[in-house]
Amino acid sequence: MAQPNTRPATTFAFDNSFARSLEGFYVPWQGEQAPKPRIAHLNEALAEQLGLSLDASDETLAAILAGSETAEGSEPIAQAYAGHQFGGFSPQLGDGRALLLGELLDTEGQRFDLQLKGSGRTPFSRGGDGKAVLGPVLREYIMGEAMHALGIPTTRALAAVTTGEQIRRQGLKPGAVLARVASSHIRVGTFQFFAARGAWDGVSKLADYTIMRHYPELIDKENRYLALFEAVARRQAQLIAQWMQVGFIHGVMNTDNVALSGETIDYGPCAFMDQYDSATVFSSIDRNGRYAYGSQPQIGQWNLARFAETLVPLIAPDDENLAAELLTDALTEYMASYKQAWLTGMGRKIGLASAEGKDTALIQILMGTLQGEHVDFTLFFRRLGDSLVSTEGKVALLALFDDPEAIAGWLKDWQARLEEEGRPADATAEAMAKVNPIYIPRNHLVEAALQKAEDFADLSEVRQLLDVLSNPYEERKGLEDYARPAPSDFGPFVSYCGT
Repeated sequence: MAQPNTRPATTFAFDNSFARSLEGFYVPWQGEQAPKPRIAHLNEALAEQLGLSLDASDETLAAILAGSETAEGSEPIAQAYAGHQFGGFSPQLGDGRALLLGELLDTEGQRFDLQLKGSGRTPFSRGGDGKAVLGPVLREYIMGEAMHALGIPTTRALAAVTTGEQIRRQGLKPGAVLARVASSHIRVGTFQFFAARGAWDGVSKLADYTIMRHYPELIDKENRYLALFEAVARRQAQLIAQWMQVGFIHGVMNTDNVALSGETIDYGPCAFMDQYDSATVFSSIDRNGRYAYGSQPQIGQWNLARFAETLVPLIAPDDENLAAELLTDALTEYMASYKQAWLTGMGRKIGLASAEGKDTALIQILMGTLQGEHVDFTLFFRRLGDSLVSTEGKVALLALFDDPEAIAGWLKDWQARLEEEGRPADATAEAMAKVNPIYIPRNHLVEAALQKAEDFADLSEVRQLLDVLSNPYEERKGLEDYARPAPSDFGPFVSYCGT
């Protein structure tokens, strides 16, 4: 085992409840030595939320966040987990290039993990080098901060750290480490690791820890493990509905990428749609479209079914059939919860204060029209709200269509539905502007910013993009380029995991 190189640092006040409570769920480990670690970008707002006073020029801090040195109070570990990857089960995956440094309490007393991603090989690396390069690190930074600003639960980046080395990824790329903050890194795959080995005491221990950390209101429930499954399913339903409402495609919805906290985790070949198409796939490794945009709700249910399998002996130890029946009912409820969350969210996107069952057809007809006309998903909803209050907005909306007549009939039905609610047009438009972003991480902008950072060590475009995305709902003068779809000569866009 690699031995920790500890130097005193008073920057962090770590707790290590995962390591303390779940022996056997991890391997103590130390990151590899980085030749010249340097903080390339520091998330000062997140640091402030965590009650941290950090200096981006601090060399010791850079070494800690690269994994080369261990802060006082930190007990770095590589966590064990399994997972279904593209439907095939791997009984041992684990943190192949990540280290959990410990846990921090923010200014409101909420507990967060601080994890490094790209700090070198671990016992779970499976032949990989355990490293990361600057482009994918910054992609996760950008995506996480964009999702946070959109109000979607997500892991976030505390810092991007360059290591001073060159890593081979389709040529040589600058090495980097992402310092990531999450409510926890407990995954469906963490449960699968122990269930696959028949270690049911371990599964119950993990379930109790998960309840204590994320669902304390369930501690005294009569069947707390069934209640845990139901609570996790509700959070996943809400999360995936939110993804769908902003056109986000995760890209790798493997069970080891499903966080029990209900956060978006492990941004790899993720992206946001430009033109609406339910079959959209960007990931280079998703050759059969398993994780296409329109498949995400069903994949969410499939992943939850794998989680349910790990809980059967806990829910009804003496009656497997009863456990299966209870869990099947809860899985059915997941889809009902998803459909309601989707309807409520999409209803708000088209200006309905209270969407009803009958509105499902109205929304589905709209989505079919957008797909047939290859309309930009984000701009359509933004301009739809604008069309209620200005002639310019109506012109801009119709300009999104090759054939404006394709949407004419739907617009009449939509107007009639709005009239049923009786809300003034300006109030409806204002409400729509609060749920329909004008700025998302458009793929051509992200790629240009990452290329400049990797090729020229220039993060100016990354910083500008982060600034724009931090306020996605307010349209601002001078930022028109950030709202436009990709130019015609961009693409077809393909995204990569970065490993």
